[in-house]
Amino acid sequence: MELTLTTPALLFPAISLLLLAYTNRFLALAALMRELYARYKTAPDPKIKGQLANLRYRIVIIRNMQVFGVASFFGCVLCMFLLFAGQSLAGTWTFGGSLILLLISLGLSLREIQVSIDALSLQIQDLDETV
Repeated sequence: MELTLTTPALLFPAISLLLLAYTNRFLALAALMRELYARYKTAPDPKIKGQLANLRYRIVIIRNMQVFGVASFFGCVLCMFLLFAGQSLAGTWTFGGSLILLLISLGLSLREIQVSIDALSLQIQDLDETV
């Protein structure tokens, strides 16, 4: 397979949209953390503290998702530069590396979704116990 400049360029919109989605997730969680923190300060509750711990863990996952996504984007740009400079073997390896980084980012995204679903299940279970 011959790698041309257009192949890594195809990932630009996908990675950009992923990074935007990751940023939106981060901002939503940060706002929720601020709200829960304020509620905890006014009325300390161990359940809120547990939720804050879960959100902290999710924020760390999202940060890592963003790091690997940006690294993948950087790898695509570097790949294009190497291909432009006539270094097709280095460009091919760089592109492969950027795909692996993107896979790691997507895997972390899946993990964050699982943690989110677990937190929601615990919240609903708590609701079921009070009814």
